[in-house]
Amino acid sequence: MTKVVVLDYGSGNLRSVQRALEAAGANVTVSSSMEAAAAADGLVVPGVGAFEACMRGLRAVQGPRIIERRLAGGRSVLGICVGMQVMFEAGDEHGLVTPGCAQWPGRVERLPAQVLPHMGWNTVAPPAGSRLFEGLAQERFYFLHSYAALDLPMPDAGTERVTPPALTWTEYAAPFVAAVENGPLSATQFHPEKSGKAGIALLRNWLGSL
Repeated sequence: MTKVVVLDYGSGNLRSVQRALEAAGANVTVSSSMEAAAAADGLVVPGVGAFEACMRGLRAVQGPRIIERRLAGGRSVLGICVGMQVMFEAGDEHGLVTPGCAQWPGRVERLPAQVLPHMGWNTVAPPAGSRLFEGLAQERFYFLHSYAALDLPMPDAGTERVTPPALTWTEYAAPFVAAVENGPLSATQFHPEKSGKAGIALLRNWLGSL
């Protein structure tokens, strides 16, 4: 059975994520141990609340180092909600700019909506060939957030050879990134663990890629 560690750094719906992953077929441990996170087939980084608080919690358990070491070795990481946001260079909340894990360029910003948070079910538009959303293009997923990545800027093709991440989009007052698939690093702005059968199916797709 696929072994997954849910990283415990004081943020996120840890037990809900654990139960959803178990329903998808994984053997799940909730842990802050670097050794456990390094040994697992997959690492899940959940997150709720403020970007700055999540980064503070991650740094306390050497989360950025754990994530960097896994990705450098081509080993899978899945970020959820603020666990996705912290993969970007920075988060801007109420004028407070906090450096993130910098796995992707760009900044997480407040959604330009009159009513926040963006809470409830929404459709998504995955790219063709998405492994994460295989069989799920028509499904809806559960969102609960006020901040998001409105873009994921990439270097010009002529200046650096990179394979651009596969982006899934949705919209709430403006388009924003709902999910990213980028080699061993994947992430969702929505909560798979709160998205019913569609969320379990997405987690099963992720487990199948490990």
